[in-house]
Amino acid sequence: MTFNPLQQRGIPLDRQVRNWRELAVTPIDPDHIDPYTRCRIITMNGIEVEAVMFSHHMARHCPDAEVKRQLAEVRYTEAQQQKAVNWLLPGVSSVLETTIAYEQVAVDLTAWVARMEPDPYLKQAYQFGVLEDFDHLYRYANLYEMIEHRKAEAIVDQLTEVMPGRPTKAHHRHPADNVRDPYDRSRTDPLSKLHALTIMSAEQQTMNFYMNVGPTYMEPIARELYQEIGLIEEEHVTHYESLVDPGETWWEQLVNHEYNECYLYHSFMEQESDPKVKAIWELHLNMELEHLRIACDLMRRHDGREPEEILAPELPNVLTFEPNKEYIRTLIAEQLDLTTLGAGYVREAHERFEAMQQRLNSDGGPPSERVIAQHQELFNREYRIESEGAHPVPELREQY
Repeated sequence: MTFNPLQQRGIPLDRQVRNWRELAVTPIDPDHIDPYTRCRIITMNGIEVEAVMFSHHMARHCPDAEVKRQLAEVRYTEAQQQKAVNWLLPGVSSVLETTIAYEQVAVDLTAWVARMEPDPYLKQAYQFGVLEDFDHLYRYANLYEMIEHRKAEAIVDQLTEVMPGRPTKAHHRHPADNVRDPYDRSRTDPLSKLHALTIMSAEQQTMNFYMNVGPTYMEPIARELYQEIGLIEEEHVTHYESLVDPGETWWEQLVNHEYNECYLYHSFMEQESDPKVKAIWELHLNMELEHLRIACDLMRRHDGREPEEILAPELPNVLTFEPNKEYIRTLIAEQLDLTTLGAGYVREAHERFEAMQQRLNSDGGPPSERVIAQHQELFNREYRIESEGAHPVPELREQY
């Protein structure tokens, strides 16, 4: 069934503020939940954080006091939504368990978007990034067994493989080589705009998470690994945010944000297996329909355009969390040795890449390599989860 959020009525804004009892959501049970329910929660937390921060940035650039008041009213309910979503995560989960779930999100969300992306240049951007998040999952899984003596299998539940991707040490590039060419807002498929905003928001939340939780560990190797991967997440945010056309007006961006939230809440409501979580997705969708209506009115008044000029006439196919094992193995076989040069990709290390590698890795090697070495010392092996019968993964070329 098609769903056009522009033709739907949501909950009036003056009825959206929830009291403390309504905000006191019951967290998921990490031992009995579908891992993809946890992935959907983490994704929507990132989406809501982006919505709140974008609204703040827009308000800081807006001279119209009435518009600021409208943004503030919507933003407050967005902030309540973010609290309700993020508080679904259980307090019993450790930071590392949540970290592994964050990387499962990055792997399977980005892989699905890469599979569905209609623009070849944008598709390549997602294919490139997912091989790096895939390797981060592998590094954190080894750290998890070292520190907590537990296995990542209990978190990812065989839905996502845990094994090396593009080595994390090879992710450190000259900052200029992390900037991609943007899509053309006047010609790109509306689905491409949703993809770019979704992945940017998810990576941004991962970056924020690592920046804050990294120093909470006492173990030096854990502190150092979070520091290293946290810097790479900053590179990833640069990589993905540069895909968005900077010519989009504030009003256009606001409408895209609200439309994307409708798309994701609708998608997750359609596939959610947990009844209590599904009810939250449905509630938030009905709130976002009103937020979208308000954003569209603002665009008409201040931008002089109809939202139909930039939005899809109906929501695209449901964004789905599902295994992407063979797809990622194919990417590993074909693209493992890629790096970036300018706005494009090359297979050979170049001067700027080598200079950055030398500057960062010249004294003792990166934490991402040392965590594997220390794990092997402790257990006489590395930690992996590989599917039976899958085609083998090639060894990485020696340049890294």
